[in-house]
Amino acid sequence: MYKCVYVITKQIIFEVFEMSNLFKQKLNKNIPTPLYYQLKEILRDYVFNSHTDLDKPIPTEQELSDIFEISRPTVRQAINELVVEGILYRVKGKGTFVSGPKIQQEFLQVLDSFNNEFKKKGLTPSTKVLGLDIVKSDKTVSEALNLQEGTEVIRLQRLRFANDEPIVIVDTYLPYNQCKFLFEKNLEQESLYELIESELPLKIVKAVRTLEAILAGDYEAQLLNVRKGAPIQFIKSRIFLSNNEPIEYSLAKYRGDRSTFTFEINR
Repeated sequence: MYKCVYVITKQIIFEVFEMSNLFKQKLNKNIPTPLYYQLKEILRDYVFNSHTDLDKPIPTEQELSDIFEISRPTVRQAINELVVEGILYRVKGKGTFVSGPKIQQEFLQVLDSFNNEFKKKGLTPSTKVLGLDIVKSDKTVSEALNLQEGTEVIRLQRLRFANDEPIVIVDTYLPYNQCKFLFEKNLEQESLYELIESELPLKIVKAVRTLEAILAGDYEAQLLNVRKGAPIQFIKSRIFLSNNEPIEYSLAKYRGDRSTFTFEINR
């Protein structure tokens, strides 16, 4: 009886996924390419081409093991790599789900405000101010802003959203003497760049940015709604005015599973 139930269940699984050409693919056990890697590529195709319901989990490890006739540890390795890459994510007790499509960012190519950039993409931006205070500049901040170490600077900490989904944590440092007017502004509703240009007789003209990959700690995981150890795109920026003096130094931590950045290089 139990064998019969198992066979029927397996057949149902096959019938469900027969609708997708993807699951008609087979693993080739006669080539050097590891089975987990072959499965990983099949699942990648499935995620991008067939799995349209983000609220529905992908097949379980046991189901995939039955479908492709391989061990569960092999399946688990394939899924783990896709989780690390931000393509899949796990929910305890519910299964493994497909991450939403990534937002194509022009942050490294275009000097624009967060609000303007996301509005152009048809998304609704919003901001939560996590902190606004005056601190003494350390060596790093002082060098970035061309200030003497220990100079008073404004530290602005924000969590920024697209369609109510957390996308990036930004810690921003600005010279207090030039930007003290910010304490009288609504920084959750008004653009920082627009405020600076409306209050100062100079325009923002240049940004110098560096990009590196880091892993989310407890703080980032909690705010960005990702797991600890998830990939983060960490971008440091120096923003310059038309007199070539820096006005802003910022540290932005973007969710790796929701953002992709484009570089354009001309020769």
